[in-house]
Amino acid sequence: MFEVGDYIIYGSNGVCKVESVGPIKMPGVTKERLFYTLAMIYSNSSKVFTPVDSDKVIMRTIISPDEAHALLKDIPTIGTLQMEDERKSEGVYKDAMRTCECEEWLKAIKTLYIRKKTRLADGKKMNVSDEKYLRIAGDSLFGELAISLGKDKKEVEDYVMEQLEKATE
Repeated sequence: MFEVGDYIIYGSNGVCKVESVGPIKMPGVTKERLFYTLAMIYSNSSKVFTPVDSDKVIMRTIISPDEAHALLKDIPTIGTLQMEDERKSEGVYKDAMRTCECEEWLKAIKTLYIRKKTRLADGKKMNVSDEKYLRIAGDSLFGELAISLGKDKKEVEDYVMEQLEKATE
């Protein structure tokens, strides 16, 4: 069980801070059922109420600073997402996002970064779907790394993108 003050990943909502743990006043909900009240860190003061015993959404603690540093160090060696059929790329990106795992988010970002670089070199724009998943994966990864490392989200994004540029030259 998470404690008040913990930073967690709550599914596709990204980084949240546990504000309280306890019963909530809601019609049809017993006082014995415990809920987390979560403050979404990167979303206009939104709150999420979710049962402590819920298994419908992935909830996990954010990675430690040591794990964050190791992930950043491994950027050059982390692979890309594998696609057998380009027409099914959106499903591959969705699957990577649903894992709620930093390494999978980084693989998606790396894959999309390489695709973007290739398309731009060919005089083409990045397609809308690719832009969407690059933004979603970036928001998730950069937000978690920023909290874990005590840095600004933009600073983390700039660093990761710089490392991807070096790794794909």
